[in-house]
Amino acid sequence: MYSAMIALPVCSFSGTPGVGKSTLAQQLAEQSGLEWISVGDLAKDNNFFDGYDDERECPVLDEDKVLDELEDMIQEGGKIIDYHGCDFFPERFFDIVFVLRTDNTILYDRLAARGYTGKKLEDNIECEIMAVLRDEARESYKEEIVHELPSDSPEDMESNLERILLWIAAWKRDNDC
Repeated sequence: MYSAMIALPVCSFSGTPGVGKSTLAQQLAEQSGLEWISVGDLAKDNNFFDGYDDERECPVLDEDKVLDELEDMIQEGGKIIDYHGCDFFPERFFDIVFVLRTDNTILYDRLAARGYTGKKLEDNIECEIMAVLRDEARESYKEEIVHELPSDSPEDMESNLERILLWIAAWKRDNDC
């Protein structure tokens, strides 16, 4: 199906839950022709879990099963991989990594509206304040492919989408696509 897309880039969207990864990934997929893969949905659809974290009220991802499932898809190119963390993916998977960041007050309201409470809410806000996922991306991939994007407002989302579409166009041009 994606034989014509072999030379297209693979992008990673990471960031704390609630920063807008899925919204941006969906919009980018619609406008770019890249295929959006939500790792959370992939895991749910295939039961790629290794237990449940009662304290944080969420399943524990079986990273090995996810990586095995994604291996061939990534080689096809033309993918947007959407998951809060990216440090367990091999460096060879991605041409570019976008880490979305949101002001913690805005993020708190978004997560509370989703029903996050207690330790789950506190841990996610702390993760954003401490820039944990940004730092993990920077430690896991070459500096030049990791880009931090603000995601506080619809205007930020629109600007990010335009910026990424320009990057894809330049990537296609530079790679004779």
